[in-house]
Amino acid sequence: MSAGWRGCVAIALLVAAAGAAPAAEPRPASRVYREVGGQALRAYLFYPPDPRARERTPAILLFHGGGWSAGSAEWTFASAERFAARGLVAIAVDYRLSQGEVTPIEALSDACAAIRWVRRNASELGVDPERIAADGVSAGGQLAAMAACGGCPAEDGADGTSPSPNALLLWSPALDLGADGWFRRLLRGRGTPAAYSPAEHVSGTTPPTSIVIGELDTLTPLAGSKKYCERLNALGGRCELNVYPGVGHLLTRNLERQEADFDPHPEYRADGIARQLRFLEELGFIAGAPSPAGQGGSEPSRSHTAPGHSPLPPELQVDTGQSMRASL
Repeated sequence: MSAGWRGCVAIALLVAAAGAAPAAEPRPASRVYREVGGQALRAYLFYPPDPRARERTPAILLFHGGGWSAGSAEWTFASAERFAARGLVAIAVDYRLSQGEVTPIEALSDACAAIRWVRRNASELGVDPERIAADGVSAGGQLAAMAACGGCPAEDGADGTSPSPNALLLWSPALDLGADGWFRRLLRGRGTPAAYSPAEHVSGTTPPTSIVIGELDTLTPLAGSKKYCERLNALGGRCELNVYPGVGHLLTRNLERQEADFDPHPEYRADGIARQLRFLEELGFIAGAPSPAGQGGSEPSRSHTAPGHSPLPPELQVDTGQSMRASL
């Protein structure tokens, strides 16, 4: 797995460099949410198009992927625009990347600080502090989930502001890192991977979670998401596991090089996005949209495989449970 993470980082850097050449669209408004180690960390704000919807509006913070050592908030701008179009205040977050003395521990501290910053400034930002979701992709999924599972450094919360989101949307998340050699090296001996594995820290206060993942993901294996969901549902929480057969990391169809040359399955990607938006509808974060043909508009989402494909074998299925925490 470690070689795959390194390849993912290398390709990510190349893609970022290639994408920097064309003239960029105007950047969204941004605010510095934290200054640490001489670095100003920014949060980029995307508001709903209707200005009347900017008072106590539900929000979602987006944490990019990149193996904890590459990437930027810009990678999530397209997703942020999509969430804003559905009525959320979407906030794309930069965090410190692993290099030199910086490790994923610092990245987690930044993610926690970003969520606290939004809550502390909810009135100014026009955000409902009781309806703040977090969206995390790959390594960003680990950061968002650890914040939701009580993993934030205690020293960051001196004023008592909660760093836990009220809902989680995770896409190919890194949830079980106990055997991940790449993550262990990034920690530089400052902790064990298990201490930063969300699947090991699920509790009764972990918020409702929706996960999209490929059955054949070799970078962030399905087993970790399955463990997370089973534990959360067993505790009376809610975890929706959306598994897509025959695809790998980030729903790529390129199974030989899942860390590079991403080729996301277009239908699976669209379905995953739709299901996570529906999840937010069910939680009351966004208004409902017309349901696709053949899908009900009110029944809670369940664990599933992609339409038109055979069900997963029993060992890959997970009981999604029936209850949903009344924490929103």
